[in-house]
Amino acid sequence: MAGDKRAIVSSAHLADGAAPALSELEFSLTLAAAAYQRWIARCAAAAGLALSPLEVLILHTVRHRDRAKRIADITLVLDIEDTHLVTYAIGKLQRAGLIATHRAGKEKLVAATDAGRDFCAQYRDIRERVLASAIVADGPDSAHLSEAADLLRRLSGQYNQAARAAATL
Repeated sequence: MAGDKRAIVSSAHLADGAAPALSELEFSLTLAAAAYQRWIARCAAAAGLALSPLEVLILHTVRHRDRAKRIADITLVLDIEDTHLVTYAIGKLQRAGLIATHRAGKEKLVAATDAGRDFCAQYRDIRERVLASAIVADGPDSAHLSEAADLLRRLSGQYNQAARAAATL
């Protein structure tokens, strides 16, 4: 590492290879993922519902552009391999009255209900008040957030490719 800066890693045995900074990134991703999952659940609770992070993400995906979604589209957008996780979450969201399902030919479509849209609006208001306002005040700015999002999308592709390669070993 440059100067006296030491990498913060959780697995030093992984940091002694060809890309030591990758171990530092992976530890940061672990912390960020845990914090993000915690945030999602707590924001949902503040909006009045005890939902898992996956359930909240599915509801927001279904709510996106107020168009009904196929389960296959939800799994694709959220990059979820285990369709049964989505199916189970959709059942729970349906029982909570947040989404409704209907058939269009052979396709099962999922759409947000009025209660689902109301929940999403409350979630958004809390997110604006608690999180977005802090980001606007303290940073990072929009350009840095977009750069980070681009980097994470590229890394996601590299990790997915590596996962496919590892599956063939």
